[in-house]
Amino acid sequence: MWALLLLWPLALGFSLDGSQAPIIYDDEGSTEAGDDSTRRPGPRSFPGQPCANDSNTLEVPGSSRALLLGWVPTRLVPTLYGLALGVGLPANGLALWVLATRVPRLPSTVLLMNLAAADLLLALALPPRIAYHLRGQRWPLGEAACRLDTAALYGHMYSSVLLLAAVSLDRYLAVVHPLRSRALRGQRLAIGLCISAWLVAAALALPLALQQQTFRLSRSDHVLCHDVLPTGAQASYWRPAFTCLAVFGCFLPLLAMLLTYGATLRTLAASGQRYSHALRLTALVLASAVVLFAPSNVLLLLHYSNPGPDAWGDLYAAYLPSLALSTLNSCVDPFIYYYVSAEFRSKVREGLLHRVPGAATAASREGCSPVTGTRSSSLV
Repeated sequence: MWALLLLWPLALGFSLDGSQAPIIYDDEGSTEAGDDSTRRPGPRSFPGQPCANDSNTLEVPGSSRALLLGWVPTRLVPTLYGLALGVGLPANGLALWVLATRVPRLPSTVLLMNLAAADLLLALALPPRIAYHLRGQRWPLGEAACRLDTAALYGHMYSSVLLLAAVSLDRYLAVVHPLRSRALRGQRLAIGLCISAWLVAAALALPLALQQQTFRLSRSDHVLCHDVLPTGAQASYWRPAFTCLAVFGCFLPLLAMLLTYGATLRTLAASGQRYSHALRLTALVLASAVVLFAPSNVLLLLHYSNPGPDAWGDLYAAYLPSLALSTLNSCVDPFIYYYVSAEFRSKVREGLLHRVPGAATAASREGCSPVTGTRSSSLV
Protein backbone atom coordinates (compact mmCIF):
# COMPACT_ATOMS: atom_id res chain seq x y z
CA MET A 1 0.00 0.00 0.00
CA TRP A 2 3.01 2.32 0.18
CA ALA A 3 2.73 2.88 -3.55
CA LEU A 4 -0.87 4.04 -3.12
CA LEU A 5 0.13 6.53 -0.43
CA LEU A 6 2.93 7.94 -2.60
CA LEU A 7 0.93 8.19 -5.80
CA TRP A 8 -2.09 9.97 -4.31
CA PRO A 9 -0.43 13.27 -3.31
CA LEU A 10 1.91 13.12 -6.33
CA ALA A 11 -0.88 12.84 -8.88
CA LEU A 12 -3.01 15.52 -7.25
CA GLY A 13 -0.15 17.99 -7.60
CA PHE A 14 0.53 18.69 -3.92
CA SER A 15 3.44 21.06 -3.50
CA LEU A 16 6.54 20.14 -1.57
CA ASP A 17 5.85 22.69 1.13
CA GLY A 18 2.59 20.98 2.10
CA SER A 19 0.19 23.25 0.21
CA GLN A 20 -2.72 21.27 -1.22
CA ALA A 21 -3.78 23.69 -3.96
CA PRO A 22 -3.07 22.04 -7.32
CA ILE A 23 -1.35 24.03 -10.00
CA ILE A 24 -3.58 24.62 -13.03
CA TYR A 25 -1.96 24.47 -16.45
CA ASP A 26 -4.10 25.83 -19.25
CA ASP A 27 -3.57 25.06 -22.93
CA GLU A 28 -1.22 28.01 -23.31
CA GLY A 29 1.01 26.85 -20.45
CA SER A 30 0.10 29.56 -17.93
CA THR A 31 -0.52 28.63 -14.30
CA GLU A 32 -2.94 29.62 -11.62
CA ALA A 33 -4.01 28.30 -8.26
CA GLY A 34 -6.68 25.63 -8.39
CA ASP A 35 -10.21 26.54 -7.39
CA ASP A 36 -11.73 23.87 -5.16
CA SER A 37 -15.21 24.94 -6.21
CA THR A 38 -14.55 23.66 -9.76
CA ARG A 39 -13.94 20.07 -8.65
CA ARG A 40 -16.56 17.52 -9.61
CA PRO A 41 -15.73 14.00 -8.47
CA GLY A 42 -16.57 11.20 -10.85
CA PRO A 43 -16.42 7.44 -11.00
CA ARG A 44 -13.78 5.78 -13.19
CA SER A 45 -12.23 8.17 -15.71
CA PHE A 46 -12.41 11.93 -15.42
CA PRO A 47 -16.14 12.75 -15.78
CA GLY A 48 -17.04 14.84 -18.80
CA GLN A 49 -20.20 16.67 -19.78
CA PRO A 50 -21.07 16.44 -23.51
CA CYS A 51 -21.25 19.78 -25.25
CA ALA A 52 -24.72 20.84 -26.34
CA ASN A 53 -23.93 20.84 -30.06
CA ASP A 54 -21.41 17.97 -30.17
CA SER A 55 -21.77 14.74 -28.17
CA ASN A 56 -18.20 13.73 -29.14
CA THR A 57 -16.73 16.74 -27.33
CA LEU A 58 -16.58 16.75 -23.54
CA GLU A 59 -16.17 19.56 -21.05
CA VAL A 60 -14.29 18.83 -17.81
CA PRO A 61 -13.71 20.98 -14.71
CA GLY A 62 -10.61 23.15 -14.59
CA SER A 63 -8.80 21.10 -11.95
CA SER A 64 -9.42 17.85 -13.84
CA ARG A 65 -8.22 19.45 -17.05
CA ALA A 66 -5.00 20.54 -15.37
CA LEU A 67 -4.30 17.09 -13.95
CA LEU A 68 -5.14 15.42 -17.25
CA LEU A 69 -2.67 17.56 -19.20
CA GLY A 70 0.01 17.84 -16.49
CA TRP A 71 3.43 16.23 -16.22
CA VAL A 72 2.25 13.04 -14.50
CA PRO A 73 0.24 11.64 -17.47
CA THR A 74 2.43 13.21 -20.17
CA ARG A 75 5.89 12.43 -18.70
CA LEU A 76 5.81 10.03 -15.73
CA VAL A 77 3.22 7.61 -17.14
CA PRO A 78 4.91 7.10 -20.55
CA THR A 79 8.24 6.68 -18.77
CA LEU A 80 6.82 3.79 -16.73
CA TYR A 81 5.22 2.29 -19.83
CA GLY A 82 8.51 2.68 -21.70
CA LEU A 83 10.34 0.82 -18.94
CA ALA A 84 7.80 -2.00 -19.07
CA LEU A 85 8.20 -2.19 -22.85
CA GLY A 86 12.00 -1.93 -22.92
CA VAL A 87 12.54 -4.63 -20.30
CA GLY A 88 9.44 -6.78 -20.62
CA LEU A 89 9.49 -7.29 -24.38
CA PRO A 90 12.98 -8.85 -24.77
CA ALA A 91 12.93 -10.59 -21.37
CA ASN A 92 9.58 -12.30 -21.93
CA GLY A 93 10.23 -12.97 -25.61
CA LEU A 94 13.48 -14.78 -24.83
CA ALA A 95 11.90 -16.63 -21.90
CA LEU A 96 8.98 -17.81 -24.03
CA TRP A 97 11.34 -19.03 -26.74
CA VAL A 98 13.45 -21.00 -24.25
CA LEU A 99 10.40 -22.49 -22.52
CA ALA A 100 8.90 -23.51 -25.86
CA THR A 101 12.07 -24.98 -27.40
CA ARG A 102 14.56 -25.90 -24.67
CA VAL A 103 12.51 -27.09 -21.68
CA PRO A 104 10.52 -30.33 -21.50
CA ARG A 105 6.78 -29.70 -21.79
CA LEU A 106 5.77 -30.38 -18.18
CA PRO A 107 2.57 -28.99 -16.61
CA SER A 108 4.54 -26.25 -14.83
CA THR A 109 6.19 -25.34 -18.13
CA VAL A 110 2.78 -24.93 -19.78
CA LEU A 111 1.70 -22.49 -17.08
CA LEU A 112 4.92 -20.47 -17.32
CA MET A 113 4.74 -20.35 -21.12
CA ASN A 114 1.27 -18.83 -20.91
CA LEU A 115 2.45 -16.36 -18.26
CA ALA A 116 5.35 -15.28 -20.48
CA ALA A 117 2.97 -14.96 -23.45
CA ALA A 118 0.57 -12.76 -21.44
CA ASP A 119 3.41 -10.48 -20.31
CA LEU A 120 4.79 -10.34 -23.87
CA LEU A 121 1.39 -9.38 -25.32
CA LEU A 122 1.00 -6.74 -22.62
CA ALA A 123 4.32 -5.18 -23.68
CA LEU A 124 3.20 -5.19 -27.32
CA ALA A 125 0.06 -3.23 -26.38
CA LEU A 126 2.08 -0.38 -24.85
CA PRO A 127 3.59 1.52 -27.87
CA PRO A 128 0.29 3.21 -28.92
CA ARG A 129 -0.33 4.17 -25.29
CA ILE A 130 3.18 5.61 -24.95
CA ALA A 131 2.74 7.68 -28.13
CA TYR A 132 -0.62 8.94 -26.89
CA HIS A 133 0.78 10.22 -23.60
CA LEU A 134 3.95 11.68 -25.13
CA ARG A 135 1.81 13.59 -27.65
CA GLY A 136 0.16 15.40 -24.73
CA GLN A 137 -2.96 13.20 -24.56
CA ARG A 138 -3.68 13.20 -28.31
CA TRP A 139 -4.77 9.78 -29.60
CA PRO A 140 -3.62 9.42 -33.23
CA LEU A 141 -5.17 6.10 -34.33
CA GLY A 142 -8.95 6.47 -34.23
CA GLU A 143 -11.81 5.02 -32.22
CA ALA A 144 -11.43 1.33 -33.16
CA ALA A 145 -7.73 1.29 -32.27
CA CYS A 146 -8.45 3.00 -28.94
CA ARG A 147 -11.00 0.34 -28.01
CA LEU A 148 -8.74 -2.53 -29.06
CA ASP A 149 -5.63 -1.15 -27.36
CA THR A 150 -7.47 -0.41 -24.11
CA ALA A 151 -9.05 -3.87 -24.10
CA ALA A 152 -5.66 -5.45 -24.86
CA LEU A 153 -3.94 -3.47 -22.09
CA TYR A 154 -6.42 -4.53 -19.42
CA GLY A 155 -7.03 -8.02 -20.82
CA HIS A 156 -3.38 -9.03 -20.93
CA MET A 157 -2.66 -7.42 -17.56
CA TYR A 158 -5.46 -9.31 -15.81
CA SER A 159 -4.71 -12.54 -17.66
CA SER A 160 -1.22 -12.23 -16.15
CA VAL A 161 -2.73 -11.90 -12.66
CA LEU A 162 -4.99 -14.90 -13.22
CA LEU A 163 -2.08 -16.97 -14.54
CA LEU A 164 0.01 -15.98 -11.52
CA ALA A 165 -2.78 -17.39 -9.36
CA ALA A 166 -2.73 -20.59 -11.43
CA VAL A 167 1.04 -20.90 -10.96
CA SER A 168 0.60 -20.37 -7.21
CA LEU A 169 -1.90 -23.25 -7.12
CA ASP A 170 0.55 -25.49 -8.96
CA ARG A 171 3.33 -24.54 -6.49
CA TYR A 172 0.98 -25.22 -3.56
CA LEU A 173 0.10 -28.71 -4.81
CA ALA A 174 3.75 -29.54 -5.52
CA VAL A 175 5.08 -28.38 -2.14
CA VAL A 176 2.26 -28.88 0.36
CA HIS A 177 0.68 -32.03 -1.15
CA PRO A 178 3.46 -33.61 -3.25
CA LEU A 179 2.19 -37.20 -3.01
CA ARG A 180 -1.56 -36.68 -3.21
CA SER A 181 -1.22 -34.24 -6.13
CA ARG A 182 0.79 -36.53 -8.42
CA ALA A 183 -2.29 -37.63 -10.34
CA LEU A 184 -3.87 -34.17 -10.26
CA ARG A 185 -0.85 -32.15 -11.46
CA GLY A 186 -0.97 -33.18 -15.09
CA GLN A 187 -1.22 -31.58 -18.50
CA ARG A 188 -5.00 -31.57 -18.31
CA LEU A 189 -5.08 -29.40 -15.17
CA ALA A 190 -2.42 -27.02 -16.49
CA ILE A 191 -4.18 -26.56 -19.84
CA GLY A 192 -7.53 -26.16 -18.10
CA LEU A 193 -6.16 -23.45 -15.79
CA CYS A 194 -4.60 -21.59 -18.72
CA ILE A 195 -7.77 -21.72 -20.83
CA SER A 196 -9.84 -20.56 -17.87
CA ALA A 197 -7.50 -17.63 -17.19
CA TRP A 198 -7.59 -16.45 -20.82
CA LEU A 199 -11.37 -16.80 -21.08
CA VAL A 200 -12.03 -14.93 -17.83
CA ALA A 201 -9.62 -12.15 -18.82
CA ALA A 202 -11.25 -11.86 -22.26
CA ALA A 203 -14.74 -11.68 -20.72
CA LEU A 204 -13.61 -8.98 -18.27
CA ALA A 205 -11.96 -6.91 -21.02
CA LEU A 206 -14.77 -7.31 -23.56
CA PRO A 207 -16.82 -4.30 -22.31
CA LEU A 208 -13.82 -2.09 -23.11
CA ALA A 209 -14.15 -2.99 -26.79
CA LEU A 210 -17.89 -2.35 -27.01
CA GLN A 211 -18.25 1.30 -25.94
CA GLN A 212 -17.03 4.58 -27.43
CA GLN A 213 -13.89 5.83 -25.71
CA THR A 214 -12.40 8.59 -27.86
CA PHE A 215 -13.68 12.11 -27.19
CA ARG A 216 -12.36 15.55 -28.01
CA LEU A 217 -11.54 17.82 -25.10
CA SER A 218 -13.47 21.05 -25.42
CA ARG A 219 -11.61 24.19 -26.52
CA SER A 220 -8.53 22.17 -27.57
CA ASP A 221 -7.13 19.78 -30.16
CA HIS A 222 -6.76 16.94 -27.63
CA VAL A 223 -8.41 13.68 -28.68
CA LEU A 224 -8.58 11.57 -25.52
CA CYS A 225 -8.60 7.78 -25.40
CA HIS A 226 -10.50 6.42 -22.40
CA ASP A 227 -9.29 9.13 -20.01
CA VAL A 228 -12.47 11.25 -20.13
CA LEU A 229 -15.84 9.57 -20.48
CA PRO A 230 -19.40 10.92 -20.32
CA THR A 231 -20.74 11.06 -16.77
CA GLY A 232 -23.89 9.12 -17.66
CA ALA A 233 -21.96 6.27 -19.28
CA GLN A 234 -19.64 6.04 -16.28
CA ALA A 235 -22.49 5.43 -13.86
CA SER A 236 -24.53 3.05 -16.04
CA TYR A 237 -21.88 1.16 -18.03
CA TRP A 238 -18.34 1.59 -16.72
CA ARG A 239 -19.07 1.24 -13.00
CA PRO A 240 -20.20 -2.43 -13.14
CA ALA A 241 -17.61 -3.24 -15.82
CA PHE A 242 -14.65 -2.00 -13.80
CA THR A 243 -15.99 -3.28 -10.49
CA CYS A 244 -16.08 -6.80 -12.00
CA LEU A 245 -12.62 -6.23 -13.48
CA ALA A 246 -11.11 -5.30 -10.12
CA VAL A 247 -12.87 -7.99 -8.08
CA PHE A 248 -12.61 -10.99 -10.41
CA GLY A 249 -9.45 -9.98 -12.24
CA CYS A 250 -7.35 -8.84 -9.29
CA PHE A 251 -8.64 -9.22 -5.74
CA LEU A 252 -9.87 -12.80 -5.95
CA PRO A 253 -6.67 -14.00 -7.72
CA LEU A 254 -4.55 -12.10 -5.17
CA LEU A 255 -6.53 -13.71 -2.35
CA ALA A 256 -5.90 -17.12 -3.91
CA MET A 257 -2.19 -16.30 -4.11
CA LEU A 258 -2.12 -15.18 -0.48
CA LEU A 259 -3.73 -18.44 0.67
CA THR A 260 -1.73 -20.83 -1.50
CA TYR A 261 1.63 -19.09 -1.14
CA GLY A 262 0.98 -18.65 2.58
CA ALA A 263 0.63 -22.41 2.96
CA THR A 264 3.65 -22.92 0.69
CA LEU A 265 5.76 -20.56 2.80
CA ARG A 266 4.81 -22.39 6.00
CA THR A 267 5.78 -25.74 4.47
CA LEU A 268 9.10 -24.41 3.18
CA ALA A 269 9.89 -22.73 6.50
CA ALA A 270 9.25 -26.00 8.32
CA SER A 271 11.71 -27.76 6.00
CA GLY A 272 14.69 -25.83 7.37
CA GLN A 273 17.62 -24.18 5.62
CA ARG A 274 17.50 -26.59 2.68
CA TYR A 275 14.71 -24.56 1.05
CA SER A 276 15.68 -21.09 2.26
CA HIS A 277 16.31 -19.88 -1.30
CA ALA A 278 12.90 -21.08 -2.48
CA LEU A 279 11.35 -19.52 0.62
CA ARG A 280 12.78 -16.10 -0.23
CA LEU A 281 11.73 -16.36 -3.88
CA THR A 282 8.19 -17.35 -2.98
CA ALA A 283 7.91 -14.40 -0.61
CA LEU A 284 9.26 -12.10 -3.35
CA VAL A 285 6.72 -13.38 -5.89
CA LEU A 286 3.85 -12.75 -3.49
CA ALA A 287 5.09 -9.33 -2.42
CA SER A 288 5.67 -8.09 -5.98
CA ALA A 289 2.18 -9.13 -7.09
CA VAL A 290 0.50 -7.39 -4.15
CA VAL A 291 2.60 -4.20 -4.36
CA LEU A 292 2.25 -3.78 -8.14
CA PHE A 293 -1.38 -4.78 -8.67
CA ALA A 294 -3.21 -3.81 -5.48
CA PRO A 295 -2.82 0.03 -5.54
CA SER A 296 -4.45 0.61 -8.94
CA ASN A 297 -7.35 -1.68 -8.16
CA VAL A 298 -7.90 -0.16 -4.72
CA LEU A 299 -8.11 3.25 -6.41
CA LEU A 300 -10.50 1.76 -8.94
CA LEU A 301 -12.93 0.57 -6.26
CA LEU A 302 -12.62 3.79 -4.28
CA HIS A 303 -13.98 5.62 -7.31
CA TYR A 304 -17.15 3.59 -7.16
CA SER A 305 -17.57 3.41 -3.38
CA ASN A 306 -18.91 6.97 -3.28
CA PRO A 307 -18.88 8.81 -6.61
CA GLY A 308 -21.10 11.64 -5.38
CA PRO A 309 -20.13 15.23 -4.59
CA ASP A 310 -17.45 15.82 -1.97
CA ALA A 311 -16.28 12.21 -2.27
CA TRP A 312 -12.96 11.35 -3.95
CA GLY A 313 -12.55 14.29 -6.30
CA ASP A 314 -9.99 13.84 -9.07
CA LEU A 315 -8.86 10.43 -7.91
CA TYR A 316 -8.39 9.27 -11.50
CA ALA A 317 -5.22 11.36 -11.60
CA ALA A 318 -3.65 8.97 -9.09
CA TYR A 319 -5.02 5.96 -10.93
CA LEU A 320 -3.12 6.74 -14.16
CA PRO A 321 0.41 6.31 -12.70
CA SER A 322 -0.72 3.38 -10.55
CA LEU A 323 -2.01 1.61 -13.68
CA ALA A 324 1.33 2.22 -15.40
CA LEU A 325 3.07 0.87 -12.29
CA SER A 326 1.03 -2.34 -12.60
CA THR A 327 2.50 -3.02 -16.04
CA LEU A 328 5.97 -3.22 -14.48
CA ASN A 329 5.01 -6.66 -13.19
CA SER A 330 5.64 -7.89 -16.74
CA CYS A 331 9.29 -6.89 -16.17
CA VAL A 332 9.49 -8.56 -12.77
CA ASP A 333 7.98 -11.93 -13.74
CA PRO A 334 10.80 -13.11 -16.04
CA PHE A 335 13.48 -12.50 -13.44
CA ILE A 336 11.73 -14.12 -10.47
CA TYR A 337 10.27 -17.03 -12.42
CA TYR A 338 12.89 -17.79 -15.09
CA TYR A 339 16.23 -16.00 -15.02
CA VAL A 340 16.71 -16.50 -11.28
CA SER A 341 17.47 -20.14 -12.09
CA ALA A 342 21.05 -20.96 -13.04
CA GLU A 343 19.78 -23.86 -15.13
CA PHE A 344 17.41 -21.60 -17.08
CA ARG A 345 20.23 -19.14 -17.73
CA SER A 346 22.33 -22.06 -18.94
CA LYS A 347 19.58 -23.03 -21.39
CA VAL A 348 19.42 -19.43 -22.62
CA ARG A 349 23.17 -19.45 -23.27
CA GLU A 350 22.91 -22.88 -24.87
CA GLY A 351 20.17 -21.73 -27.22
CA LEU A 352 21.93 -18.51 -28.16
CA LEU A 353 25.37 -20.08 -28.59
CA HIS A 354 24.02 -22.71 -30.97
CA ARG A 355 23.13 -19.88 -33.33
CA VAL A 356 26.65 -18.42 -33.31
CA PRO A 357 29.39 -20.10 -35.48
CA GLY A 358 32.10 -21.59 -33.32
CA ALA A 359 30.17 -20.96 -30.14
CA ALA A 360 29.97 -24.63 -29.20
CA THR A 361 33.77 -24.85 -29.06
CA ALA A 362 33.99 -21.69 -26.97
CA ALA A 363 31.32 -23.00 -24.63
CA SER A 364 33.17 -26.27 -24.12
CA ARG A 365 36.37 -24.38 -23.27
CA GLU A 366 34.47 -22.41 -20.64
CA GLY A 367 33.17 -25.59 -19.09
CA CYS A 368 29.58 -25.12 -20.14
CA SER A 369 27.63 -28.27 -20.74
CA PRO A 370 24.02 -28.96 -21.61
CA VAL A 371 21.84 -29.14 -18.53
CA THR A 372 19.06 -31.62 -18.26
CA GLY A 373 15.99 -31.53 -16.06
CA THR A 374 13.09 -29.16 -15.67
CA ARG A 375 13.66 -27.22 -12.49
CA SER A 376 14.77 -24.20 -14.52
CA SER A 377 11.11 -23.31 -14.94
CA SER A 378 10.22 -23.72 -11.29
CA LEU A 379 10.79 -21.68 -8.17
CA VAL A 380 10.69 -24.63 -5.83
